[in-house]
This record gives sequence, structure tokens and C-alpha cells, in this order.
Amino acid sequence: MARGDVDHVKVHYKGKDEDFVVFIDSTEDYQKWLSDKSVPLAQVVSSFKVFTTNKHGAQGMLDGASKAVLENEFGTSKDEEVVLKVLEKGNLQEFEFAERQGRRNDSNGEFIGR
Repeated sequence: MARGDVDHVKVHYKGKDEDFVVFIDSTEDYQKWLSDKSVPLAQVVSSFKVFTTNKHGAQGMLDGASKAVLENEFGTSKDEEVVLKVLEKGNLQEFEFAERQGRRNDSNGEFIGR
């Protein structure tokens, strides 16, 4: 069975001092929410966790955003308010983890002793 091969969607927001990322469930739900704010936010986001990339753009290593960083950038550290701002002002990005195949453990089976 192949591993990986998973689609992910995120919204990237470039702040004054930091880059922020929020993961969402699907592009379609996000587009619906942008045009109709009555769609519950819980149906759009994967979690109410905001990540930072340590000034490495949209592709940097993700860390959880501290309350101080959120407060400095958005004027609040409440996750729901920050998620709203990131979704409204950020850029949608879709990416895929490629399928991985190949040997899993060379110490088993026919590869021993070669």
C-alpha cells in the first residue's frame, strides 16, 4: 500500500514581521465562506490553530504561533479572531504530499547479506 498521496489546502498571510498559515478542509468550502459568512467557520478550517513559518514564506517549517506574536501582528491573541483575519486577507495555496513507494525495511527478506 502506498503512503502519502494526500491533498492539503492552506491559507497563507504575509504579516509585517511574520508569515502565518491556517489549514482548511477544502477549497470549495473556503470559497463558499468568502462569499457567504453565514457558513460556519468550523466547516471551513481544519483546526483553529495558527502557525508561523519563522519568516520563511509559505513553505517554511511550521511552528505554533505564540500569543505574543499574534498580539503584535493582529492586536489580539484569540485564535478565532486571528483565523478570521488570515482567511479574509490571506492567499489560498493547495499542495499535495506525493505518494511514496519502495522498500520499507531492507533488513527484512531478500536484501539481507547483499
